[in-house]
Amino acid sequence: MRSLITVAGLVCFLAIVWWAYSSKRRKEFDEAANLPFTDPEEQESRK
Repeated sequence: MRSLITVAGLVCFLAIVWWAYSSKRRKEFDEAANLPFTDPEEQESRK
């Protein structure tokens, strides 16, 4: 039973890593990373 839980945890971890580093999400994450450095007026115009 423990080995099954370990394998399930590893699969979940790898899925999260794959999701975080997928090229489809790169633009979205880059925008989120730069969000603290943008002007408040610029943030409102994006909404």
